[in-house]
Amino acid sequence: MGQSTSSVACARSKQEEAGHQELDQNKMQGKDFSFQVPDECLSCIFQKLSSVDRKTCSLVCKRWHWVEGQGRQRLSLFAQENLLSALPKLLLRFEHVTKLALKCDKKLISIDDEALFIIGRDCRQLKKLKLKGCKQLTDDGMEIFARVCGPLNKISCGSCGFGARGLNSILQHCVNLEDLTVKRLKGLYEGPSELIGPGSGKIRRLCLKELFNAQLFGPLLAGSKHLHTLMLSKNSGNWDKLLDIITEHLPELVELHMEKLQLSDRGLQAVARCKNLEVLYVVKAPECTNVGLSAVATGCRKLRKLHVDGWKASRVGDEGLLSVARACNDLQELVLIGLNATMTSLSPLAASCLGLERLALCNSETFGDPEFSCIITKCQSLKKLCIKSCPISDQGMEVLATGCPNLVKIKIKKCRGVTPASIDWLQNNRESLVVTLDNGIASTTTDLPRPLPPGANRAPRISAPQNRSPLAKARLAIVAGGSFVACTFLRWSSPSTSGSSSPAGA
Repeated sequence: MGQSTSSVACARSKQEEAGHQELDQNKMQGKDFSFQVPDECLSCIFQKLSSVDRKTCSLVCKRWHWVEGQGRQRLSLFAQENLLSALPKLLLRFEHVTKLALKCDKKLISIDDEALFIIGRDCRQLKKLKLKGCKQLTDDGMEIFARVCGPLNKISCGSCGFGARGLNSILQHCVNLEDLTVKRLKGLYEGPSELIGPGSGKIRRLCLKELFNAQLFGPLLAGSKHLHTLMLSKNSGNWDKLLDIITEHLPELVELHMEKLQLSDRGLQAVARCKNLEVLYVVKAPECTNVGLSAVATGCRKLRKLHVDGWKASRVGDEGLLSVARACNDLQELVLIGLNATMTSLSPLAASCLGLERLALCNSETFGDPEFSCIITKCQSLKKLCIKSCPISDQGMEVLATGCPNLVKIKIKKCRGVTPASIDWLQNNRESLVVTLDNGIASTTTDLPRPLPPGANRAPRISAPQNRSPLAKARLAIVAGGSFVACTFLRWSSPSTSGSSSPAGA
């Protein structure tokens, strides 16, 4: 029995030795074991890697170079003029790209119409295209590209050279286009421009930003019957009249963002016609008052998210918020900036909006400890809370020990009445609550550490805030190195442990 066992063990050792010899022989012969992995599996592995790691792996061998290129669906290129010569071979390698970004620096010469034609001709699976800083693109180039490109459904263009005619070509020939973003389009400023039509009318998301004559998009807005999301930011012109016209034709509008527009209560009253509106941002519109907000609340009863920034005008207050409390019972997120809300409106708001989960109150002179206590006591569904530049104090923070049972995170910014001592007390009473404090003295936000169990010792932690001055950084370095310096001095002054007698002992 012993001999048979030893013979089996001897056979196994011989097999292992033979296997190691074969492995060493394969290494010596330069055999690539990755060939046992199918191309599909290798491509899936590459897709799990970061962009840097993918580029590194593509340089290992010709097969990895080819497989990585065939499996890449997103590609970002520096769209300088010398890109034209490399485009044919580059697009042959990345022939399955569905999302392409072409970006060029403002001070350099970008790609021209010929390069864009090659992209439209060779990228047959392209669905998303982003153009930024391509000043050499013209209306003629965009028209040719629109005729030869694949099934595009999303286009974003910023600081480019073409204008209204180029956009109309895209809208007419790209029949699958659903998402359009236009920012700082240079071609719209040169001479008289034609109106921008609806094209196929399939646009569902439209973003217009920093346009001098965004009124040209009126026909596109009115003709996009299926528009779901509309974002308007820093566009000149009177938007009251345009909103009065287009809102009658947008029955499916769900999300509307308006920032730094010439907008008054008349525009908000026009928005109130959008009965299916669920998300509304009114940011930095000082001419809007309680009348406009009340109209929106009455007309848009399905609101889930509401952001109102009064921009220090103080023309929206309790009256408008009371209308929101009465009509918008499905509200889940509410952000109020520069509004002087009091108990008169906050108490009904907290009582009626039972599903409110996220709340932010910023730059309010009337939101003090009583208002804070009201919110914490009545908003039982609240999960995230942000208070900034409001006159609350340590006394008001005490209610957080038992209120808002579902609260997960709270941010306190630039509220000078709240001290770190109250935050420490709060974390000792609610360890699961994440608290962020910036009392306005430090230049950055500091996440306070979680309290340790009784009897445990915490190692000192010094975090270096951002945006510090050079003098502050030097002081911080001295403080951080204090423990090392102290230990060094202590070692120098203590008796030697090598066995030799110290001067003190002599």
